[in-house]
Amino acid sequence: MPESPAAFQILDLGPLQSWEGKSFGRDLLGLSASQVSFNRFPAGQAAPFVHDHRTHEELYVILQGGGLFYLDGRELPVKEGSLVRVNPGVQRSWQAGPGGITFICTQTKSGSMPDPKGDGIRLPEVLPSWAKAS
Repeated sequence: MPESPAAFQILDLGPLQSWEGKSFGRDLLGLSASQVSFNRFPAGQAAPFVHDHRTHEELYVILQGGGLFYLDGRELPVKEGSLVRVNPGVQRSWQAGPGGITFICTQTKSGSMPDPKGDGIRLPEVLPSWAKAS
């Protein structure tokens, strides 16, 4: 099957240590149904504001380092491996800890995926090279 640039993309962001600041997947990949940001900030740096969303939930995946998350007036510690889910209407912000922080944040419309299992279709007749018998 021929490759279609409109059907998929692979983008190399480089090693985590080379990330700087914030980059948006919507801009980098032309996403149309979700937003994802790639974030790496030095020790002590913080989001410049508190924000919330009317209809979107966010998931933060802490990849390296850690810090504090401000969630509806509470300041909670996060570290490498932490997952932070935030509903619409929750006030949020973050500050990088002493070792800095690297995270991915996804944003989607809350309730837009009530049964994700119903969307997947297995294709047993299609095998990638690593699954084919020798």
